[in-house]
Amino acid sequence: MAKIELDKTDRKILSVLQADGRLTNQEVAERVNLSPSPCLRRIRNLEQMGVIRQYVALLDAERIGLGLLAYVNVRLERHGERSAGGGLAPRAAFAASVMEWPEVVACYAMTGEMDFLLRVHVEDMEHFSRFMMETLLRHPAVLDVKSSFALQRIKDTTALPLA
Repeated sequence: MAKIELDKTDRKILSVLQADGRLTNQEVAERVNLSPSPCLRRIRNLEQMGVIRQYVALLDAERIGLGLLAYVNVRLERHGERSAGGGLAPRAAFAASVMEWPEVVACYAMTGEMDFLLRVHVEDMEHFSRFMMETLLRHPAVLDVKSSFALQRIKDTTALPLA
């Protein structure tokens, strides 16, 4: 995917929207010293180019009862093109399964010893245990998992560095 060149004004707009995506176009325009029409054109262009993927509400996991955050490294059993039964390759099958697991809020294919890194939000250790035993470890391609639990949030941002 080609890198999109952003000028100083585009970066200002993105910075403002990363801080508060609910601002009106008028408010964004004022903060970046543009009139509303050119500001809206720039925002629409950033959306069309895929620089702005989506607008979301960020929820506080603890306040909605998801007080345990775990990072889970997953190693798969085999890496062949197709499974023995002729189905999806193990990596593709695992990736498709992850999409169906609500506890997994992020999944990355990784280099190194483990194949995937999962960010998992659950209510508590009992919920995590159920997820591990009844879902993750039952997946036919999973060979090994290593879990770490977040003890304290030091930094947690969705804002990308725009400098």
